[in-house]
Amino acid sequence: MYLLGFDVGSSSVKASLLNAETGKTVASAFYPKQEMKIDAPEKGWAEQDPELWWKNLCLAGREVCKNADLSAIKAIGISYQMHGLVMIDKNRQVIRPSIIWCDSRAVSQGDKAFNTLGGEKCLSHSLNSPGNFTASKFMWVKENEKENFDKTWKIMLPGDYIAMRLTGEVNTTISGLSEGILWDFQENALADYLIEHFGFNREIIPDLIPTFSDQGRLQPQAAKELGLPEGIIVAYRAGDQPNNAFSLNVLNPGEIAATAGTSGVVYGVSSEVKFDPLSRVNTFAHVNHSMTNNRLGILLCINGTGILYSWLKNNFAPLKTYHELNEIAAKAETGSDGLTIFPFGNGAERMLSNIDYNCRMDGIDFNRHNLSHIIRAGQEGIVFSFIYGIEIMKNLGIHPEVLRAGNANMFLSPVFQETLAGTGDISIELYDTDGSVGAAQAAGIGSGVYSSFEEAFSGLQKIKVIEPSGNNSKYTDAYNNWKNKLELLINK
Repeated sequence: MYLLGFDVGSSSVKASLLNAETGKTVASAFYPKQEMKIDAPEKGWAEQDPELWWKNLCLAGREVCKNADLSAIKAIGISYQMHGLVMIDKNRQVIRPSIIWCDSRAVSQGDKAFNTLGGEKCLSHSLNSPGNFTASKFMWVKENEKENFDKTWKIMLPGDYIAMRLTGEVNTTISGLSEGILWDFQENALADYLIEHFGFNREIIPDLIPTFSDQGRLQPQAAKELGLPEGIIVAYRAGDQPNNAFSLNVLNPGEIAATAGTSGVVYGVSSEVKFDPLSRVNTFAHVNHSMTNNRLGILLCINGTGILYSWLKNNFAPLKTYHELNEIAAKAETGSDGLTIFPFGNGAERMLSNIDYNCRMDGIDFNRHNLSHIIRAGQEGIVFSFIYGIEIMKNLGIHPEVLRAGNANMFLSPVFQETLAGTGDISIELYDTDGSVGAAQAAGIGSGVYSSFEEAFSGLQKIKVIEPSGNNSKYTDAYNNWKNKLELLINK
């Protein structure tokens, strides 16, 4: 018996096929082999064609299932890039490219709504400012692309679109609506106060379904494109960060997950309805949140993480592998001999009040610094951004002592691991899992293949633990140097 999971990111689409009895991954694949293109027609914009996601999902799905007994695939789960806006007309055709998570164009629309409605109203009901999230992006369309706005039948998150392509059904979840700032936690209902303020028709919101549930069956056309039998149940969907936490069995208050792919995230679960007054970190409904049982994910997001490392590789060492870059970084001492990098070059950063500071390197000395200092400073800048955000999260009751992460991306670097553990005084547990595996496990729960979370995670393997060193002062000194420079930049 198999479970199939898809993780639809902005860089690639990954698929994993899971043996439901053993909990082990049978096969995995990703497409494209080079990163998917993100279009930027204007400064601060970021768009992708949803058809590109679907094309690569089909390629990854076909590859991962090519040697499997297709009749044994019992359920499909979806993880997806959060906060994107997909608009469809009455014929279920996409109206314009998706405005994705790192697009900054709607900051002013969100700020205006926050100021007009009042911070107390927005934060007490949605736990966030409308900010640069999905609802504000649609307001930008209303103000700037009236023809496209008028054509819109439904607005969707990227995962809702993929589910529609698989099943033909148009629906969404509470967790998904919360990430678009379209859910009212006080009323346990759609955020009518914001929908009315923006002047949207309530009917543009798809019907609600549970996160773990029968969300539709694989329709004939999708089955043909994927090379799968018709009728397989789609039983789960969630944004990539709640799903990443789920894949690490982070479900209960006090548990912490992290990821460091294109963007970097620290995600803590709380049972308390809390919010950051400045919306620098954000609170959303976790995958196991319900109207009677609060499970809220407090999310710190750094847009410029793996994308910074990729940029450094492509521009400073294009012939090196990432493994070789990690070895080069280790040749420099902690603190990179005073060289600092701020990894803020991928759109407006929520942690920095939705300001786009762009990536900056500070303190380069042509007589002292070389490639090892630049690469290490990049990794340290990402870690220090995490720590800066964790300091904000502590005000919301998140005090990480143990952090769980998949053994992938930036967490493959010993410098990254040791700097994060040492600076944050945190134990790091690395697991053999990823978002597509988590989506497959979750589909097992939503379809009834698994009777409990415990059963779903019986095969989860911890592969490494990184403990903070006895002397963390070298890390904290380097962090304080970085932080002081950042605050000088912010307070200019």
